[in-house]
Amino acid sequence: MKKKLKLSQSPRKLLIIKPSSLGDVVHSMPFLNVIRESFPAAEIHWVIAKGLEGLLENHPMVQKLWVIDKNQWKKIKKLHVTVSELRTLFGALKSESYDLVIDLQGLLRSGLLTAATKAPFRLGFSEAREGSRIFYTHRITGGRDIHAVDRYLKIASALGCDTGTVTFPLPLVKESPRILQLKEEAGDYAVLAPGARWITKRWPAERFGQLCSRFSIKSIIIGSKADEALAEEAAAHSDGKALSLAGKTDIKEMISIIRKARFMVTNDSGPMHIAAACGVPVAALFGPTNPARTGPYGSGNVIIKTSIDCAPCYKKKCSNIRCMDSISVEEVYEALKNKLGSNVIERKELDES
Repeated sequence: MKKKLKLSQSPRKLLIIKPSSLGDVVHSMPFLNVIRESFPAAEIHWVIAKGLEGLLENHPMVQKLWVIDKNQWKKIKKLHVTVSELRTLFGALKSESYDLVIDLQGLLRSGLLTAATKAPFRLGFSEAREGSRIFYTHRITGGRDIHAVDRYLKIASALGCDTGTVTFPLPLVKESPRILQLKEEAGDYAVLAPGARWITKRWPAERFGQLCSRFSIKSIIIGSKADEALAEEAAAHSDGKALSLAGKTDIKEMISIIRKARFMVTNDSGPMHIAAACGVPVAALFGPTNPARTGPYGSGNVIIKTSIDCAPCYKKKCSNIRCMDSISVEEVYEALKNKLGSNVIERKELDES
């Protein structure tokens, strides 16, 4: 049984381990905020996955980023390279002499990184997976049926931080001329995010297009390079009302686009959490996952889901994705109209077939 947490003094240097995913890192932002406020003199480092470092590069609250290529580590053919990289990384982390390390990821890989630091205080969740718990000096009960933001803040609370105010300190970046011109040309706009890492989370792309064809404002479709085909399909069904930028922006540009949107329509995805963190109203479509755990955080958002018996199933693959297919364009349209008013949602006849 682990000893009760009691820091002897404010940490001089601490490490947060939360490599991925995009939405999860966004969920960690309030944790970062309260840690910085509670320990203003501490030097904060962060372990982040390659491809997501744009969320934290030059962030005023983070003094050093450790960027890891975790996807490469999964390749058996590169095992010898991975072992060498890990050995070097473990040594470098140990040499930092951290006073405090917090593992928000809770997997074997993050647990090993936590242990490698040899820090006197190593915190993680008691329900962490893949045996990562054994590497912690202190275990905090987070719970599984609460929102990820509130779960992470439980560790902050255990450290004595004031978690009464939830703030998302997303980076403020200088907008590129390309994005500034795009916003000027688009005027008032909505954002659509038809992608999702799990195929079971995806609402049919053509319905995104059919939906935005009814809006009184234009729409910008965002996503990664892997979402390009979905975005183009949505744009093709929009009656010329949507522009696809999927695969054409980096994370900082995507945040900039989302931040100025009137509202967003999205699957359960990373961009959804960015919008909620920016205070942009979100219409989120849910099927196999539970919005109580991973929905858009805060008020001002609307959740659209159906009452299929098997949902939420948390399955990444399914032969019959009824939960998402049963959500109609009309249902989402009406939810948006009720939330935002008819000044934005302009009705016209639409064939949903």
